[in-house]
Amino acid sequence: MTQPTDIRRVGEVGDHLSTALYLAQAGVPPLPLRAGKVPFGNCRACADNACGGRPNMKTPGPCTCPAPCHGWAAATADPDVVNSPTWARAWRDAAAVAYHPGGAGLTVVDLDSAEAIAWARKSLPATRTVPTTRGEHWLYQGAMQGANGVRPGVDIKSTMAYARWLGPGTGTMTALPDTVRALTVKEPAPARPTAVTVPALVGGGKCPHRTPTYLDRGIAMAEQRITEARQAVHATVYRTFLAVLSTHGRCGCLTEAHTARLFTAAQAKGESPRHCTDAWTNALTTLGL
Repeated sequence: MTQPTDIRRVGEVGDHLSTALYLAQAGVPPLPLRAGKVPFGNCRACADNACGGRPNMKTPGPCTCPAPCHGWAAATADPDVVNSPTWARAWRDAAAVAYHPGGAGLTVVDLDSAEAIAWARKSLPATRTVPTTRGEHWLYQGAMQGANGVRPGVDIKSTMAYARWLGPGTGTMTALPDTVRALTVKEPAPARPTAVTVPALVGGGKCPHRTPTYLDRGIAMAEQRITEARQAVHATVYRTFLAVLSTHGRCGCLTEAHTARLFTAAQAKGESPRHCTDAWTNALTTLGL
């Protein structure tokens, strides 16, 4: 859908099929859940992903099967499909109704403990809330990649995920804040020490044209150049290594501590230790060091 859905339009009704039809008509893609709050398994035609689907439906492949047998990817806002004879048995056997929040332009912050709720009330903007068995669902307008365990007792249900339908909730739904999006952003892995070649000392190890202060300032500027790169990071790292080595590679003033600072800056931008080593080696080769 092109517009986020306001699920206040969705009423609370008795049986699962009626609930699903209300959701579908409001643009919220429903799907049936069996006992244990899990989706229905694949049918025979789709068993072992023979239809082209991928494990856990992380990247579902093409499938013409009309049955609701692909987890969150089976959710649909087409009332004719929801009410089709193919889905009828699933609704008869269903224990609950779920929906695909991302398909409706929504994100659910699933809070599974009192501690998680207390954190949300302190850290997140108020929005519509839905009581659950163990805590609350906080609903925001806007979709993002779903993720589990983003912090103790907190899951994110949005795209490529499903949430159990427990009613429309109360309160005014607000826009998805950056605070929630940031929960799924992983911290960069700490830079790993890497063995590098420091050019052999020339002239007894004394830099004939630069002071230690100038060298430190040059390394700091090189770190900044790498850190501020917004594109072509590989090329920026290589050019920076080349510039440092062209200035200080022959006089012997570079130490492993200096190269470690450069490698740390590059790895913080996503470069692997191997890429750093290759860029350094290529720069040495280019300069004949």
